[in-house]
Amino acid sequence: MMNLAAHQKVYFASDQHFGAPTRELSLPREQKFLRWLDEIKKDAAVLFLVGDLFDFWFEYKTVVPKGFVRILGKLAEMRDSGIEIYFFVGNHDLWMNDYFEQELGIPVYRDNREFTFNQKTFLIGHGDGKGPGDKGYKRMKKVFTHPLSKWLYRWLHPDIGVKLAQYLSVKNKLISGEADVKFLGEENEWLIQYAKRKLQDKHYDYLVFGHRHLPMQINVGENAEYINLGDWIGYFTYGVFDGEQFELKKY
Repeated sequence: MMNLAAHQKVYFASDQHFGAPTRELSLPREQKFLRWLDEIKKDAAVLFLVGDLFDFWFEYKTVVPKGFVRILGKLAEMRDSGIEIYFFVGNHDLWMNDYFEQELGIPVYRDNREFTFNQKTFLIGHGDGKGPGDKGYKRMKKVFTHPLSKWLYRWLHPDIGVKLAQYLSVKNKLISGEADVKFLGEENEWLIQYAKRKLQDKHYDYLVFGHRHLPMQINVGENAEYINLGDWIGYFTYGVFDGEQFELKKY
């Protein structure tokens, strides 16, 4: 639980997929994200990175993927200045271990987490594998996150393992989550259905997810809103809570 000072805000962003489709094409998006991080430093009390910051991330015991130095450095700078940062693993960076925690001081979560700011309750998570559908991905996630799978993958030389994963990340639709990014109606949006079911057990003021790549802010119950944060590929959207209300904004 945290009470925000009058000038403080909580920021949310997800699905940057940095590194895709190529390092060169990703760089302008990374630079734009860095400008945004610099701008929010003045009033950010908390920053939530809600999954798929990278299009692929795998941590060997002594090796992490090459690149993203400016992103990592900026996050370290913000954390060192006292801004709380929380990272949620997505379906593209689900092989993250303790690098962010040890090097940057950023906690890493692998499932939904509850937070309270100014007496407003939040349920936050990436959103992959939630809801009634997505069965192919759910089966694949169980295989990918199994300790044996991760142990076997570590035996690949990083030059091979990273290249292979980057290729599959873009080409395999189960991994990439590539879909027709249109609003399907509340009854067909799996995460909206999931949010409504969660509200049957407990009230939340805001249920905040990524994964869908489509900015959405929808009333799903009495004083309860479902929010999907969009992405930093085509929409460049983010969420901000000012202590009283939540807004989706475009950068």
